[in-house]
Amino acid sequence: MKKLDHKNTIPRYTFIGLAMVALVLVIIGKALYTMTAQRDYWMKVSDQQKRDSVPLPQTRGNIFSCDGQLMASSLPEYSMFMDFEVGGEKKDSLWDAKVDSISMGLAQIFPEKTAEEFKEYLEEGRHSKKKRHWPIYKKRVTYNVFSEVKKLPIFNLPKNMGGFHYEKNNARSRPFGTLAGRTIGAMFGRKDTARFGLELSYDSVLRGTPGIAHSRKVRNQMLKLTDIPPVNGEDIVTTIDVKIQDIAEKAVVDEMREVDANVGVAIVMEVATGDIKAIVNMSKCADGTYQELQNHAVSDLMEPGSVFKTASIMVALDDGVVDTTYKVNTGNGIYPMHGREMRDHNWRRGGYGTLTVPQIIQNSSNVGTSVIIDKFYGNDPERFVQGIHRIGLAEDLHIPLVGAAKPRVRIPEKDSHGIYTNWSKTTLPWMSIGYETMIPPISTVTFYNAIANNGRMMRPRFVKQVMREGKVVREYPPQVIKEHICKESTLSKVRTMLEQVVSKGTGKKARSTKFLVAGKTGTAQVAKGKLGYHSGVMNYLLSFAGYFPADAPRYSCIVCLQKSGLPASGGMSATVFHNISEGVMAHDIKLDVSDAREEFSSPIPDVKAGDMEAAEKVLDILGLAVAQGWSKEQKEKKDTWGIASRTTKGVKMEQAPVYQADMMPDVTGMGARDAIYAIERRGVATRIIGRGKVVSQSLAAGHHINRGDTCILKFE
Repeated sequence: MKKLDHKNTIPRYTFIGLAMVALVLVIIGKALYTMTAQRDYWMKVSDQQKRDSVPLPQTRGNIFSCDGQLMASSLPEYSMFMDFEVGGEKKDSLWDAKVDSISMGLAQIFPEKTAEEFKEYLEEGRHSKKKRHWPIYKKRVTYNVFSEVKKLPIFNLPKNMGGFHYEKNNARSRPFGTLAGRTIGAMFGRKDTARFGLELSYDSVLRGTPGIAHSRKVRNQMLKLTDIPPVNGEDIVTTIDVKIQDIAEKAVVDEMREVDANVGVAIVMEVATGDIKAIVNMSKCADGTYQELQNHAVSDLMEPGSVFKTASIMVALDDGVVDTTYKVNTGNGIYPMHGREMRDHNWRRGGYGTLTVPQIIQNSSNVGTSVIIDKFYGNDPERFVQGIHRIGLAEDLHIPLVGAAKPRVRIPEKDSHGIYTNWSKTTLPWMSIGYETMIPPISTVTFYNAIANNGRMMRPRFVKQVMREGKVVREYPPQVIKEHICKESTLSKVRTMLEQVVSKGTGKKARSTKFLVAGKTGTAQVAKGKLGYHSGVMNYLLSFAGYFPADAPRYSCIVCLQKSGLPASGGMSATVFHNISEGVMAHDIKLDVSDAREEFSSPIPDVKAGDMEAAEKVLDILGLAVAQGWSKEQKEKKDTWGIASRTTKGVKMEQAPVYQADMMPDVTGMGARDAIYAIERRGVATRIIGRGKVVSQSLAAGHHINRGDTCILKFE
């Protein structure tokens, strides 16, 4: 065995060891250099290779109407940018060649700028400090517009070649536009932040929760890996009925134009549930348009006027201090009341004289109401105020809308000496007729809704359900505030009086010929702050609150108009109430065709000339089958218009001589649709005068048709 050569081996191992130590020192030194001197550079490189805690946006929940129609939803919108640094010289030369085409394409998509303006704007971005993230268009665009922009030259290249990139955001869209705008609510522009309405009140439900992801660069592509998936917001189903809302808005705006009102409010509530089916808050703008700028229906604290008299008389009847036979001598309409004069609206015409309690409500007598309340509660005003609270008019309704106000009903207060500190002898009389109190319209309609609902007061409901992926996850059932606002006997008397207000009192304009209506008008002067009621042109609050049909109430409604100057009366709001109630009932009632037939009805009128095929279909649906059919020759004729008698089961149908396609037919007796169709299908133009049925035609039947002929039809 050969002996180890220590003399040569040991130096070798020593050299290798020293070399390894040197290498380790170099590595450690390089690492320290990288960690210190080159730290910022490598951190930037690292950021380009990965991203942590990348937020994943969630989708905000939808808002639906009561029948499932979409009222607010989140749709994607895109912000588009250009990175002028990517692509190098090759990209720069391509840009120089295509910038004119790009500018022309952008000008076609966004016509508010010319191609030259777009070119100048893009060149500015190319040489600016923000050239890595230069906005192509300063507003968000829809997916369709985004797709068109992305087709343009260079923009259609991959991001790392062309530089086109974008940010995707969810924007709030409202398919029905401004319908119920203040109630549904809105969002702040680019921020996912609710501003007002149900959007704000139910923000925690609608918002959802964003997710978290991280991304890594693999083969020059960033792969996004989800750590925590986003949770989309839940949907809410409101009580708003789109059709009723549309009816109410149109009725309010039409009357505002008619009487030159500044503010118009209407609320339609379902009697049994308290569901708010429509809520209108229109304001007249400086440019003459009408928009929803504020939710007056729930936030306006104003003296309600004469609609409050119903509550005053209800308290008196319920306490038993008067009954319906009690009489008040209102004199000539002017009554001295603790140093002031109480006046009825007809005092210039001599007043009402002696009135019973129902007549006081029917004629909206200020004197009659205030005399009763002052006589029986003047020395004990606390009892009257307690009565107002008892019937629910002062309830805090907890309306789920930011800015909603609760009623303010003054409560008498005494000092240590038993002297009222916030009360005077005139406070109670004027409170009884709707002054000295501040009540929002939503509270007033809730009170009248309770009268319609057999005394049961329901809390106004705006949202019925919360849903996720089409399934109900939370219910908001109807809530009862008070089972009984007064005695049954009192309620019966009050309902009768409210029906009389409409049938023969101040609310006649709310009357319908198709169903019973009950309600109360109100006219109140609006105080101008410290200036009081007597400064310049007077402002008025005109109201009508009631329900329909009065014999089987389904809906309650309040209409309030604010206007300056005379004329001003609650009848103006009653007109709006009438239009709303008629529209709602027409929309709500669904009749079966069989309901139109009576076994012992009067003889069925003859079927006049017109489209016999259409007439046959109608008669067949009504069960009036044709007993004597058309001949084979007649059926083969497509121009079967006019008189040629035949008979059905009680129905006489007529048919006229058949005219050739180049001859004028006889259209007398036809409606507009049939007459115009019969003539214009032959190439003849028509002009119509009047409405009803054709009584004469300028081109006689049998006239040979010439090119360019025009036939004038007169209707009566």
